[in-house]
Amino acid sequence: MLKDQTFAFIGSGAMGEAMIKGLITQANLPPQQIMASDTRSERGAELLDKYGVRYTTDNSAAVNGAKIIVLSVKPQVLHGVMTQLAGCVAPDALVLSIVAGARMEVITNVLQHKAVVRAMPNTPAQIGLGMTVWTCPETLSQVHRDQAKAVFGSIGEEVYANDERYLDMATALSGTGPAYVFLFMEAMIDAGVHMGFSRTVAEQLVYQTVRGSVEYARQNKQHLAAMRNQVTSPGGTSAEALYQIEKGGLRTVMSRAIWAAYQKSRKLGRGVEED
Repeated sequence: MLKDQTFAFIGSGAMGEAMIKGLITQANLPPQQIMASDTRSERGAELLDKYGVRYTTDNSAAVNGAKIIVLSVKPQVLHGVMTQLAGCVAPDALVLSIVAGARMEVITNVLQHKAVVRAMPNTPAQIGLGMTVWTCPETLSQVHRDQAKAVFGSIGEEVYANDERYLDMATALSGTGPAYVFLFMEAMIDAGVHMGFSRTVAEQLVYQTVRGSVEYARQNKQHLAAMRNQVTSPGGTSAEALYQIEKGGLRTVMSRAIWAAYQKSRKLGRGVEED
C-alpha cells in the first residue's frame, strides 16, 4: 500500500520527524521516497544525516510528484503555506493534515484539492507506538482511505472518527497526552531523588513501573479504579499517597488542563480560518 508512494512533509518539526522515523523504521519505507521541506536548510540537513531522506526549503518543489503530502507546519503559518501550494498538488495525491485545529473544509478550499484527511498522531509514532485519530470526507475514495489507514497503522494504533469534532478532542487527550505523562514521570523521578535514590535508579524504577502498569491495565481489562483499589490497603502507604494526591486536586487539574488544550485546539482552528 505504501512501498511505491512518494511522500512530501511540509514542515519537519517534532511531529513531522516522528512520522518520518516511524515510516522508515516501522513501515520499511525507503528514505529516498521521502522529501522533507523546512524553512531552515540546516534542519533538512539534520534529517538527511539521521534518516537519509531528501530535503528542500521550497514547499512547491517538495510536493512536485508527491503522492502523499503531509501538512505538519504550525497552525499559525498554515494558511500562508496552503496559499503557496494551491494548484501545485497532483490531482491524484492524498493530503494528510496533522495541523492542530485546521478543519478539512478550510484545507480543501485553500488548497483547491478534495482528497484531504485530517489526523492527530503523537510522538510515540517514532517507535511504532503512536496513537492516531483521523477522519476524512465521505467522498474520499477507498484507495485514499486505505492509504491513510496504512500510514497511521504503520506508526502505531489508529482510530477512525466519523465526526471531525473528535479531532480537537483527540488533540487534547492523546496528541498532547505524552507531555502529561512525561511531566508525571518527571515528578515521580524527582521525588525518588529527593528520597535518596540516584537519578539513574529512580528513572529505572519509574520507567518500568509506568510501562508495567500500562501493560497490566490493558491485559487485565478491569476498570482502573478496581485495579487501583487492589493495591490500596486500608491505612497503608498507597492509601496515604492517594489521599495526598486527591487532596492536591490532581484529577481536577488534569481535567482542566485537557479541557484547556481542547479549547486551544479549537481556537487555533479559528485562527487558520480567519487568515
